[in-house]
Amino acid sequence: MMLPRRQDYGKRTSDGLRSGPVTSFRSAGSPSSVRRGSAVLPSVLTFLVVVASGGLLLMIEKGMLNSMETPSPRGNARRLELFRESRTHGSDGVDVDSEILQEIRNRTIRTMCSQKNMPHSIWSLSALQRKTVLQHILVNEEYRFLYCYVPKVACSNWKRVLKVLSGALESVDVNIKMDHRSDLLFLSSLKPEEIRYRLKHYFKFMFVREPMERLLSAYRNKFGEIESYQKKYGVEIVKRYRKGLVKDASVKGDDVTFGEFVRYLLDEDVEHMNEHWMPVYNLCQPCAVSYNFIGSYEHLERDSEYVLQRIGAPPFVHFPERQTWWNDDK
Repeated sequence: MMLPRRQDYGKRTSDGLRSGPVTSFRSAGSPSSVRRGSAVLPSVLTFLVVVASGGLLLMIEKGMLNSMETPSPRGNARRLELFRESRTHGSDGVDVDSEILQEIRNRTIRTMCSQKNMPHSIWSLSALQRKTVLQHILVNEEYRFLYCYVPKVACSNWKRVLKVLSGALESVDVNIKMDHRSDLLFLSSLKPEEIRYRLKHYFKFMFVREPMERLLSAYRNKFGEIESYQKKYGVEIVKRYRKGLVKDASVKGDDVTFGEFVRYLLDEDVEHMNEHWMPVYNLCQPCAVSYNFIGSYEHLERDSEYVLQRIGAPPFVHFPERQTWWNDDK
């Protein structure tokens, strides 16, 4: 995901730290730069995509924790079974490996977010930033938790879980198309004092995904399968980056290349991006919201089981397995 280029609360370098003037990435994606540096463009774009698509959390983990060795998983299948058993019998089962990794992540985030120019509450965000994060945090009142959903990181399945927990859906395995708005309570619909209370007292969690994988997933899904995205974004991208097609009415936008998509992202204002490729940082604001748990798409089943155990979900509620009839990483 793209690091913010225009933030109200300071400037950021590519590794997530605050510094002086923001480095401009626009020149790297401009036509003139492509002509001058075509030999190095692939490597530059690869670097920019990783930086631009990751957001603060994964950049921290990849950049600062890659030299740390965490305990290797021991018997994942058995551990998941123990999770289910502990939820059934009400015991305090603990996944030590997950706890250690989570503590490393939490300490790293606290260190990064302790910078004085970083936002320390949602009320210190700009109106647009606050609107974005509040519209991406879902609320469950019975089990008292908040979930910040990130498109392309299994958010459809988590919404199914929320609907089952609220009684709006019988089972997570029901073969129906996901309605991403109905039967869901968004934090943005509550009053300021209600928002403050829930942010302070409810269990808060989110899930992140390896940056390049999330970006590729959005590209393949939206430009390869969904006509509305091809018409709205694809046509604009093709006309912007292909010479002589600005006024061509025959452009359908169904053949956007990944390189064109990356150039489009580099030229866009991060705070006005479509949510499917907006940075995780902007969607969930991990410095403004103190999340209790940050799960990983790469360890989705294990981390999801941990969350279900932590919120006290009933034993019959499980995280959905990937099915052939729906795309669960939307």
